[in-house]
Amino acid sequence: MSTPASHAVPSGYYGRHIFFCLNERKNGEDSCSMHNAQQGFDRCKARVKEEGLSGPGKVRVNKAGCLDRCAGGPVAVVYPEAVWYTFVDADDIDEIVDSHLKKGEIVERLLLPPDVGR
Repeated sequence: MSTPASHAVPSGYYGRHIFFCLNERKNGEDSCSMHNAQQGFDRCKARVKEEGLSGPGKVRVNKAGCLDRCAGGPVAVVYPEAVWYTFVDADDIDEIVDSHLKKGEIVERLLLPPDVGR
């Protein structure tokens, strides 16, 4: 039995995932949790829901452990594009939601440089 087109879900289930590193290093090393990563995650999740972007075929906001890019923290990555962001405040998260997650436009000013690692 086939699914009607109006209820079809893409083969990837979600159109995009955004993962937020919420890692906290126990040894005192710098980590995303020390830079308001949880607040960024919470803001993004609320905005995605409020904009009607959540659910199958749309956007999933995920928590992640260490993404091994601590030096640029806090960090988030959007897939399937594999676009890495750093952010400072709610305005940055709003811009990622409004531009990238809603319209598919990368927010150049928030891109994490490719050479930033741990």
